[in-house]
Amino acid sequence: MIVRNKQDFFLLFKQHDHGLASGEMARYWKREFFIRPDLRREVEYATANHDRAWIPLDHLPLWNDSDQKPYSFIDYPLEEKINHYEQGIDEVQDKTNYGAVLCSMHYSSFFPKNSSQAVISSFISREISRRERIFDRMITSISDDEVAFHFHLLQFCDDLSLYICMNEPGVQKERELSWFRDGFRQKFSFARNGMMAKWEDRKTISVDPFPFEEAFYVSIPFVKVLKRDIKEKGLDKAYQQGEKGELRVRIIRKQG
Repeated sequence: MIVRNKQDFFLLFKQHDHGLASGEMARYWKREFFIRPDLRREVEYATANHDRAWIPLDHLPLWNDSDQKPYSFIDYPLEEKINHYEQGIDEVQDKTNYGAVLCSMHYSSFFPKNSSQAVISSFISREISRRERIFDRMITSISDDEVAFHFHLLQFCDDLSLYICMNEPGVQKERELSWFRDGFRQKFSFARNGMMAKWEDRKTISVDPFPFEEAFYVSIPFVKVLKRDIKEKGLDKAYQQGEKGELRVRIIRKQG
C-alpha cells in the first residue's frame, strides 16, 4: 500500500494499481530509445506487474499501531513482505521468464547483498538461483547492457508512478518528497544525468528529457479513509467504506 498521510484522512493507493500505471508509461517509451524491441512485450508485462506481489496484502490494509497509520510498502512487516515478493515473481514467471528476471532484480535491489538478516540473505540467494536457472534455459542471448537497460526502464517507470502517488499534486519542487526532488536515479543514453519531473499544475507533470512517444494520461485509483472513521469503526471497515477516487495526471514534455 502507498499511504499519503493528510491531517484528517489517509489516501491509500494499492501497489498493483500503481504498478499498472508504471506499465502504461513503459508502453509509451520511445521506439528509438528502446533496446531489443523483440523483448518489449515481456519488459512491458514485467513493468505493469512488478507489484502484483502486493495484491493479497493490499486487499485490506494492515494497521501500524506504533506509528498510528496503515502500514505502507516501506514499513510492512519484513518476513511476510518477502514471502509475497517471491509469490509475485512466481506469478510473473508463469507468463514470462525474462519478466521474472527483471522483477527478481527489482525486489532484490531493495536489500544489501551482504545483509546479516537471514530472511533477506536467503531471499537474495534464492533469487540469484532463479535468475541463473532462467538464463541457462533461455534460447535468446541477452547482454548485460540490455538487461541493465530493461531493469532501469522498469525502475524509472516505477519511480515516476511513485512520484505521482506520494507527492501532493501541484507541489512546488522544493517541497517534493526528497526521494525525487533532485531527479531520478536511472541513467540512459539520452539522459546521461538522469531525468527530472516537475508538477506544472495539479493535473500535469513534465519530464525532462522526455522519453515517451507523446504526452499521455495515467489514472491511479485510491481510497480516502477518514481518521475518525478508523477510530470509530476500525481500519478494515473504514477502508471498505472509504470514498473511492482516481488520481488522473497528464505526462508532458517540459515546456520552453
